[in-house]
Amino acid sequence: MELLLDCAKAFAAGGALCALGQLLIDRTSLTPARILTLYVCAGVALGALGVYGPFAEWAGAGAAVPLTGFGNVIARGVREAVAESGFAGALTGALRSAAGGITAAVLCGLAAALLTRPRSK
Repeated sequence: MELLLDCAKAFAAGGALCALGQLLIDRTSLTPARILTLYVCAGVALGALGVYGPFAEWAGAGAAVPLTGFGNVIARGVREAVAESGFAGALTGALRSAAGGITAAVLCGLAAALLTRPRSK
C-alpha cells in the first residue's frame, strides 16, 4: 500500500509540473526551449533556497525526474563542492553531481540511434 501511495504522489507531482509546462506553452508566447530553461533555473533557485529538497523528498521521482530536479541536483552539487573546495567547487560541482544522469542520457541516446534508423526531417 505504501508503494501505491508513493507512486500516486510521484504521478501527481510530476503531472502537475508537466501540466504547468503545457499551460505555459498554450497560454504564453514562450518557446518550449525557454520553458525548459525556466524549469532548470527554477530548480536551481528553489534548491538554493532549500525549498525543493523537502518537495523532492515528498514527491520522489515526480520531482527528481523533471528538469526542475536536474536544476536542484546542480544547485546541491555546487553547494557541496564549494563547501569542500572553495571557489573551484563552483566550477566543478554541477558536473560532478549530475554526471550519472548525463552519462545515462547520452548512453540511452546512443543505444536508440544504434537500434533505429535515425534521419533528419
